[in-house]
Amino acid sequence: MTSEWWRTAAIYQIYPRSFADANGDGMGDLAGISSRLPALAELGIDAIWLSPFQTSPQRDGGYDVADYCDVDPLFGTLADFDAMLAEAHERGIRVIIDLVPNHSSSDHPWFQAALAAPKGSAERGRYLFRDGTGENGELPPNNWESVFGGRAWTRVTEPDGTPGQWYLHLFDSSQPDFDWSNEEVREEFRRILRFWLDRGVDGFRVDVAHGLVKADGLPDYTPPAEGGSMGGAAGLEGLLEGALDELPSAPYWAQDGVHEIYRDWRSLLNEYEGDRILAAEAWVDPLPRTALWVRPDEMHQAFNFAYLETPWKADALRKVIDDSLATFASVGAPSTWVLSNHDVVRHASRLALTAENPQGHGIGPKSKGLPIAELGLRRARAATALMLALPGSAYIYQGEELGLPEVIGLPDDARQDPTWFRTNGERYGRDGCRVPLPWEGDAPSYGFGPSDASWLPQPTEWATLARDRQSGVEGSTLELYKSALALRKQHALGAGTLEWLDAEALGVDGSNAADVVAFRNGAVTVIGNTGSEPVALPESLGATVLLASGPLGSADGARLLPADTTVWLSA
Repeated sequence: MTSEWWRTAAIYQIYPRSFADANGDGMGDLAGISSRLPALAELGIDAIWLSPFQTSPQRDGGYDVADYCDVDPLFGTLADFDAMLAEAHERGIRVIIDLVPNHSSSDHPWFQAALAAPKGSAERGRYLFRDGTGENGELPPNNWESVFGGRAWTRVTEPDGTPGQWYLHLFDSSQPDFDWSNEEVREEFRRILRFWLDRGVDGFRVDVAHGLVKADGLPDYTPPAEGGSMGGAAGLEGLLEGALDELPSAPYWAQDGVHEIYRDWRSLLNEYEGDRILAAEAWVDPLPRTALWVRPDEMHQAFNFAYLETPWKADALRKVIDDSLATFASVGAPSTWVLSNHDVVRHASRLALTAENPQGHGIGPKSKGLPIAELGLRRARAATALMLALPGSAYIYQGEELGLPEVIGLPDDARQDPTWFRTNGERYGRDGCRVPLPWEGDAPSYGFGPSDASWLPQPTEWATLARDRQSGVEGSTLELYKSALALRKQHALGAGTLEWLDAEALGVDGSNAADVVAFRNGAVTVIGNTGSEPVALPESLGATVLLASGPLGSADGARLLPADTTVWLSA
């Protein structure tokens, strides 16, 4: 394993409850992950990132942690984790785990102790308890709204039965925010980091990495009218509106004090061998602000959400790629690239939506502008081929290598995302991207587990998209991913340098040149056609086609790159 592996790694995100179920209870688990590691090694990824599997009441998909140093029984035991970690390492796969430091579950022993303790106690000092305003403290301490909608404060009933203080929760009321000005909180998370590092994990994806520290005095804040803080299913819409649109003035996002915390963590990680890393989930805009999280003495990576949200348009892609490479390089960090994750509509559907779909709303049977399936898959394959040729580190969300679309037709009574209930069915939320994976087309639950059980119902089309139906099949999405990842390693594209190519200078017809993204990375020339018409491939670029996201055409002896297709050529 090479030094600073994270600069070029292809990292595969596992959403544990939907990846693989070993015991047949319909819920994915750690033993299931272990059983499928050979398939991931065959795919060609370098590391896996596991969404939360720690002890939790699961009110927000595990992002409400009750015990940071144990495994929730839904997913197995610490012994199961150790076995999975050892097997992954044996196969050369590194393991990154989720860490949720902004808030705990209200079931956490610390918070339960805080509820039982008096005002001003050390127990309450670990969280953000404050007196209310108004004549009798009946109003919240300030006007902050939760990412999930509604006010960000809940009033407690004191042990003697009287109305008491309020506590802050930027997310759900079951997720009280820690007070990061408290040294006891900081020391506890040092302990948690060491617990997992000592077990051998290779790093942490840090949830809400732009949160944690709040402005002194907790001043009132009103988001801009076009924003607001009403959150989507994962709270991402609220994060975007509160952080991206108006980040500099939001007193609960991106405060300078967060950087001190991550410098402390980086120093701790540096004590360990093997390049352990921190990856930031920081919804911060513009990109130069994101770069503050990955300065040399802070985190190693930050998710490039600007890239994820970029439409399939050549000019927009060129700009975000340029901005990303320049910005991250300015602080000595690699850019990261991502198209899907557990909180967004899968890009095989998102890239072919026919109406605007705000982040976090999800799509369902009654949504406006439902995606065009064939177009979505074609664009998704092309977008992935483009992404995997870029210098830096790439993230892949489980199932995208099968071309899985968003599941639109989930029955109302099967939906489990809190947003569905919080909005009385107005927003569908994230369930559609979290449906358990298909592994074998003819097996119970399509091979997700040994029984028919599946915590979310799987659509019948999973049979044709299952991994065994695509493995070894020329032209399948799975084989496209395998080939792209293998070529990415063979040509060291992650460590390469991007050189833009002018489409018109290459001979692309002027009317189509604006739709073409063309660049060279080392020995590979990449051309993506985001337009609706085919473009001729100049013979001067090399005769060898290394990879194509779809079939190429021909006319009058010339090779044609069809619409919504990306090709890699030998330079």
